[in-house]
Amino acid sequence: MRAGAPFKIALFADLHFGEATSTDWGPLQDVNSTRVMNTVLDDETPDFVIYLGDVITANNIPIANASLYWDQAISPTKSRGIPFASVFGNHDDAPFEWPKEWFPAPGIPPLICPAVNSTHSVNERCSHLVFGVVDTRPPQVISNAQAEWFQNKSEEINPNSSLVLPDSMPELIFWHIPSQAYNKVAPQFGIHKPCVGSINKENVSSQAAELGIMDLLVKRPSVKAIFVGHKHGLDWCCPYEKLWLCFARHTGYGGYGDWPRGARIIEITQQPFSFRTWIRMEDSIVHSNVVHGSTNQLSYKTFDQMIVTLLCYFICLIF
Repeated sequence: MRAGAPFKIALFADLHFGEATSTDWGPLQDVNSTRVMNTVLDDETPDFVIYLGDVITANNIPIANASLYWDQAISPTKSRGIPFASVFGNHDDAPFEWPKEWFPAPGIPPLICPAVNSTHSVNERCSHLVFGVVDTRPPQVISNAQAEWFQNKSEEINPNSSLVLPDSMPELIFWHIPSQAYNKVAPQFGIHKPCVGSINKENVSSQAAELGIMDLLVKRPSVKAIFVGHKHGLDWCCPYEKLWLCFARHTGYGGYGDWPRGARIIEITQQPFSFRTWIRMEDSIVHSNVVHGSTNQLSYKTFDQMIVTLLCYFICLIF
């Protein structure tokens, strides 16, 4: 993160590369998806990109190794030198080998930050991006064991997060298929406050069961929002308990639905911590702005003494 500057993340959801490769329209969908990503990256210049699942449509890919289509999907981000990460969706289960050239030879360099009680100013401190990945199996759930792993790992990485303390870190959560909590807040007949969004054309189609992960997250004051993909006709954010539940925007031309494509953008401000999120469309239009802590949506206390750190957990759904 640039010292003193907001940190911006672009979410690319449900690209579905590799569909109908033997037809003319299949490869054209991938070309159009790439165009959408290029537009978003040029308009927003994010610091980080998250591929939010269903990057490829594995059941349509006739080759032994799907990395060819992954390489196409990440090329707009990689060519700009933007760091990225991916969670996996229910269509990402093709055989895959991570090409070595995607990674620098020495690996990921260690991150060195000034100590909490150092004489460095807030703007000289740096922010962490920590990735915890949980793979799941059928049915479409995050299991008890995974919730327990998440609890243990998050407490290891982010101690004191169960309390509002100066050295706790705010957390943003990312996975692919929405939890059942999304059903509880889903707007009916359009989108009405306190929810924010532009399309509400489908049911949530949540995970098959709720096995503890949401109870865990709700009890952690450090958790501020959850972001999911999976449903192409939904892009709303709604408050739930003390956090936001948000859908991304269908980015790819692959997959079902003909709604205009776009990407959800998240911008994190350091001191004090806050975030806002909006949708950037393929025609460069911006809409559906949500501000963390805004009085007309959902208010939060700010932590004036908080070390400005972002903790991102990635929970993947693989079937």
